[in-house]
Amino acid sequence: MRLWKTIGMLLLITFTVFGVLGGIFLFGRGFYELSVTLFVLIFVIDFIILNRNAYPYRYMIPALILLFILVLYPISFTIRTAFTNYGTGHIATRQELVERLLVDPIYTYVVPESSPLTYSVYVRFDGTQPTNDFRTIISDGTNILVAKDYRTLKSEAGQLILGEANLIKLKESGISVERQNGKIELIKDSGKIYKYFYNPDDPNTNINEDYFKYSILFPIMSKIEFVDNNGNRFSVRQNEEGKLAVYQIRHMYKLGLAETIENGKSIVETVLINTMTNRPLLEENGTIYDFNEKGEKIAVGGYISNYGLKNFTRIFTDPTISGPFAKIFIWNFTWAALSVLFTFVIGLILALVLNNPGLRGRAIYRSLLIIPWAIPAFISVLVWKNGFFNETYGIFNKFIITGLLGKEPIKWFNDPFWAKVAVLTVNTWLGFPYMMVVSLGALQSIPEEYYEAASIDGANKWQRFQKITFPLLMTTIAPLLVGSFAFNFNNFVNIYLLTGGGPAMPNTTTPAGATDILISYTYKLAFEGGRGQDFGFASAISIIIFFIVGTLSFVNFRLSGSFEEVNR
Repeated sequence: MRLWKTIGMLLLITFTVFGVLGGIFLFGRGFYELSVTLFVLIFVIDFIILNRNAYPYRYMIPALILLFILVLYPISFTIRTAFTNYGTGHIATRQELVERLLVDPIYTYVVPESSPLTYSVYVRFDGTQPTNDFRTIISDGTNILVAKDYRTLKSEAGQLILGEANLIKLKESGISVERQNGKIELIKDSGKIYKYFYNPDDPNTNINEDYFKYSILFPIMSKIEFVDNNGNRFSVRQNEEGKLAVYQIRHMYKLGLAETIENGKSIVETVLINTMTNRPLLEENGTIYDFNEKGEKIAVGGYISNYGLKNFTRIFTDPTISGPFAKIFIWNFTWAALSVLFTFVIGLILALVLNNPGLRGRAIYRSLLIIPWAIPAFISVLVWKNGFFNETYGIFNKFIITGLLGKEPIKWFNDPFWAKVAVLTVNTWLGFPYMMVVSLGALQSIPEEYYEAASIDGANKWQRFQKITFPLLMTTIAPLLVGSFAFNFNNFVNIYLLTGGGPAMPNTTTPAGATDILISYTYKLAFEGGRGQDFGFASAISIIIFFIVGTLSFVNFRLSGSFEEVNR
């Protein structure tokens, strides 16, 4: 017994140590919510295991792990994202963006009137096969310079971001060379031998050009800057003729200091400066702007920044957003309410019919009527979309509207009204079997003595339904109706598969459609925005949806509780 306790304690200590180290690692990488979630989870698990009074809760540990990782963490991440501008153009942090502007070869330019320098590349061979281990010799017409002391900056994935090497005179480099006919054919550096491989001015090395470009130049050498003793930087660039040569370059941006006035106080801040214009860049709302020759702002890049309540306020203050949002909000309530109403009414009627003992073949009817519920929803939606509502060859248009009635075909997915009719029709088809089953179960639980007593008192069928069936039915059905309303309020699949939220609303800057509900609108904002993804705004709407559904569920449950008085 002691052995098992010892093993269990060692496992707990191991779990705690690795969990804490993992949390520290995540915190250092900026995953603050996940790291805090992990720390709290470790504390709770350790407390439950070490505290004798909490022994019964040990069986809840797997559920706690799933709760923290799959529920609490996504909620906290969504809340955090809602107060930022996280989205297309604002994916990186400010530090990452500044580093990219400072070191990325894209943000460099060739110094005007700089002359190209000749260069030769020497490669180390593995047997007869060349490798990407190379050395570079550059000639400025006066001196022969060799690149040494390579320094590299790599991404977390190990990819080269920027390399730097010092240009040192060959005589002072400590590198030995072997010449043939006045040309350097071999380099010996740190015990390694590098053979002459490529020179753009030497036709004899053209056979090696493809290997040089695709194994050395593009992945490595093009990202390396050569620095001489004077601090001048050189890199391989392509001239107007398409020929590769080494040119003197400069970085477009550098760090500098600028004085700003904040709350009446002078503050010196670190800013980015354009080296061509010597003008500091402007930062606004997580975006860094440069200025063109006309003084107009040009966005250089964006980073994740705190947005405050802007994602929430823009819903109400931006007319191009508030208008579509209000329409979607109203339609969302209408959609959920009508879906519950239609499915419940049809399901209840069918349940009343099937509950009649005198009906023959009830088992067959129940089996047939439950088929729409048994078939996966996405299959049924696609069948309705392509088989019934297709504007050209769908059953409704081809055989009924134009065939029997001789009318113009209905534009099911291009007219806002008919698109809403279509989604409500499909949702009713998919939902009535569920309501039929629960209503049938509730009807069968009502004692027959109630109806016998009502018949003796002279009550007709409608009065029995009104005074006995419906009130007793609602004691069971009311909570399910609340759940159905919440489900349909966020019923993303049916809307998205059938209409995609369309047809599109005019005069809006967001991808809003006439049949969009809040959840499909949020999805389109986050992943299908015409102007890019906007995770921050989508997260803000998700929080609003959460409070709406939570509030409605609370109110409806309180109201539905009044039906419980029937059983008292």
